[in-house]
Amino acid sequence: MDLTVLGSGTVAPTSERTAPAYWVSAPPVQLLLDCGAGTLHRAVTYQIPWAEVTHLAITHFHPDHWGELVMFMFALRWGTEPSRSAPLTVIGPRGLQARMAHLASAYGDWVLDPEFPLEIVEIGPGEQRELADAVVLEACKTPHTEESLAYGIRAGSTRLVYTGDTGPSEELARWAVGCSLLLAECSLPDELGIELHLTPTQAGALARAAGARHLVLTHFYPVFGDIDPAAVAAREFDGEIVAARDGDRFSVGA
Repeated sequence: MDLTVLGSGTVAPTSERTAPAYWVSAPPVQLLLDCGAGTLHRAVTYQIPWAEVTHLAITHFHPDHWGELVMFMFALRWGTEPSRSAPLTVIGPRGLQARMAHLASAYGDWVLDPEFPLEIVEIGPGEQRELADAVVLEACKTPHTEESLAYGIRAGSTRLVYTGDTGPSEELARWAVGCSLLLAECSLPDELGIELHLTPTQAGALARAAGARHLVLTHFYPVFGDIDPAAVAAREFDGEIVAARDGDRFSVGA
């Protein structure tokens, strides 16, 4: 399983980081986790085969995590040659169906009928969805919004866990136990921490409690300045830690 960070930032724009988006390749699955502003252009920049996407999973409905979904689907319909015929599955929390219907009322019926097979799947905490033979998507509730989820992608003995947006959570740590790679939000420095996001110290503690093999920090607000979040997280977690940047690539389970 391979992970490419398309967007390691937040709603606060910077020239170095775009909004959250992560490409997971576990053939035959080509999965996009979240779809914030800049996803498509980053995918092209990093030579990701975005038009081959099979699944798109949204963690919650804040615009920085799914604001480019309509543009992505529009590009799949009109920006590929030959025209797409492969199916696409869009997965998200409860309420996804209704929100997709609202998008269709605003942008046009093509959102729900894009001229290639489209399946919209709602998933809840504790549920899972088989994406392909031996590739499974799992969901866990996170303390951020009413609907927010973390996702686990399991392929054989390899498991990637993406926290989405979350505050500290013992439940999340238990659910993530033994993961090969923990892709954890790390929004704010310790001194600016709030209940609904993680700081480097909290992300490190989460990785330690989960027994993760590898911690990749992401979702940084610009207020970090010169602070190295990986160095701070290392006070709590003695495994391998990387503070992600757009374009970083990881082999999960290697």
